[in-house]
Amino acid sequence: MDTEERRRGILDTARRDGSVDVNRLAADFKVAKETIRRDLHTLEEHGLVRRTHGGAYPVESAGFETTLAMRTTRHVPQKSRIAAAAADLLGDAETVFVDEGFTPQLVAEALPRDRQLTVVTASLAVATVLADAEKIAVLLLGGRVRGGTMATVDHWATKMLAGFVIDLAYVGANGISREYGLTTPDPAVSEVKAQAMRSARRRIFTGVHTKFGAVSFCRFADVADFEAVVTDAGLPSAEAQRYSLLGPQVIRV
Repeated sequence: MDTEERRRGILDTARRDGSVDVNRLAADFKVAKETIRRDLHTLEEHGLVRRTHGGAYPVESAGFETTLAMRTTRHVPQKSRIAAAAADLLGDAETVFVDEGFTPQLVAEALPRDRQLTVVTASLAVATVLADAEKIAVLLLGGRVRGGTMATVDHWATKMLAGFVIDLAYVGANGISREYGLTTPDPAVSEVKAQAMRSARRRIFTGVHTKFGAVSFCRFADVADFEAVVTDAGLPSAEAQRYSLLGPQVIRV
């Protein structure tokens, strides 16, 4: 196996398993750990993985996106804290957009059940979470269902969403960076998110620290478009300050 084949194998493993470990890769590919570290460094330089202590995880791109099932297994305590903090920012909003993804799903679970709310979402998971809440009316956007994320997309969804004026949108992304803003791999998903941004008076981003600095294929918003960015304490305070200089309040929980 030559170097390029090994690196493709490493990337395939990362995308299949959600992360890779240097020691395990060295044993699997029968090479030195330092060789694997160089491979991961090269893959990181190409924007395909992000390195961690002792390993790496795949970066989502036009050709790769994690499934909702995979997202429910990673950084769950952090995502739960983020969701609770984001729900606390509801204020007097009566109409709310909740994005697709696991963290927005947790936001939906954290919304108060003792007041009247109308929730608009493209996510079948979010709609299911809220379906039995007596005081919450759920509007599920129609369209083509993406199997990996269990959410609707395409012109049916964006046209329906364009007809609303929404008090507050809880928006997620596959990547957020100061240079490129908020990005996602799929153009159809990007259109739904962009329309949610246009339809909402207030916008809050929710996402774990691993999203920061990551860049995907389709850009749908700027950091300055948000009143708040809610993440976990894994984002260094100095980096949080840099994002706050672009406009939003950055909350680390």
